[in-house]
Amino acid sequence: MSRRAAPKANTEALLREGTPVSQLFKHRLAWPLVTLLLLLAINAAFNPSFLHLEWRSGHLYGSLIDILNRAAPLVLVSLGMTLVIATRGIDISVGAVVAIAAAIAAWMIGGSLVVSNGAAAQVSRFPMWLAIVGALGAALACGLWNGLLVARVGMQPIIATLILMVAGRGIAQLITGGQIITIYYAPFFFIGSGYLFGLPFSVYVAAFVFAVLYLAITRSALGLFIQAVGINPGAARVAGVRARRIVVGAYMFCGFCAGVAGLLISSNVKSADGNNAGQLLELDAILAVTLGGTALTGGRFSLVGSVIGALIIQTLTYAIYSLGVPPEINLVVKAVVVFVVMLLQSAEFRASLRQLAVRPAHGGATR
Repeated sequence: MSRRAAPKANTEALLREGTPVSQLFKHRLAWPLVTLLLLLAINAAFNPSFLHLEWRSGHLYGSLIDILNRAAPLVLVSLGMTLVIATRGIDISVGAVVAIAAAIAAWMIGGSLVVSNGAAAQVSRFPMWLAIVGALGAALACGLWNGLLVARVGMQPIIATLILMVAGRGIAQLITGGQIITIYYAPFFFIGSGYLFGLPFSVYVAAFVFAVLYLAITRSALGLFIQAVGINPGAARVAGVRARRIVVGAYMFCGFCAGVAGLLISSNVKSADGNNAGQLLELDAILAVTLGGTALTGGRFSLVGSVIGALIIQTLTYAIYSLGVPPEINLVVKAVVVFVVMLLQSAEFRASLRQLAVRPAHGGATR
């Protein structure tokens, strides 16, 4: 090998092997984590009290706690969306399912103030547990409907879920009578705005769903089956995997997560709005899942990545509002951040940047 060729070969070998830092950044969760930390740092730089936590009235207060509380519904929907996308599907009806679940819970609970023997008491229309079961049952039915249309009827996922996305809003408005139903039953408020051991109860709900799903994915063959269906559904069926049941189950779980999110949201705002509840939540969930490294082509997915993606979306939203960005351009800012992160996650894009960095070195070596 000539002396001129040696530097070129050494440079290519170094780029191919990579340094420990470069190997670390090749991990699919590296850039989402860097993005989340960067957003937290930006918030802290412009708001000195952003990282401050205060114990008051028996629980923690602070911007970080507020982000966790408000991110819980998005985390839940993102977990369900992760399984659907991993099976080569998509569910754009989750926002409508959130509205349906919230409307059913609000209608069944309602709540009124009754004075008996000089004492005021809050009374719900139905027992709260029955309202919760009814809301989650309706959400599961919505997921079953989507799953059957995709797995049994053979509709394209985006078309099957578009049907419920449009009809679901109408169903929610029929339940609410086109009005905002206000809830007056205090025990229900604990689900979305209560605290347990100093942290919002909604965080425990999201953490519990994540833990159960993570154990099911990692401690059983379910994760392998989902990957097999996402990579090649035909081959998975030939191998004995009940691909259709996996797909239906993924959509049902996604509907269930949307139903739980609907309970959290309606409990937090103490009302249900069939027209606006869960509006555009499906887009935020898809963004969170893709930011977390899940491939839209199916097969490759990451539950941890989806949680990080949801936290990125919520932290970015918090930063946009706290920094006083005009509302008319906040969606543009969000789109730009997502675009940059997705470029950095692209192996092809990073390879092209490395090639551009190597060309000047090659040119200098051959002179």
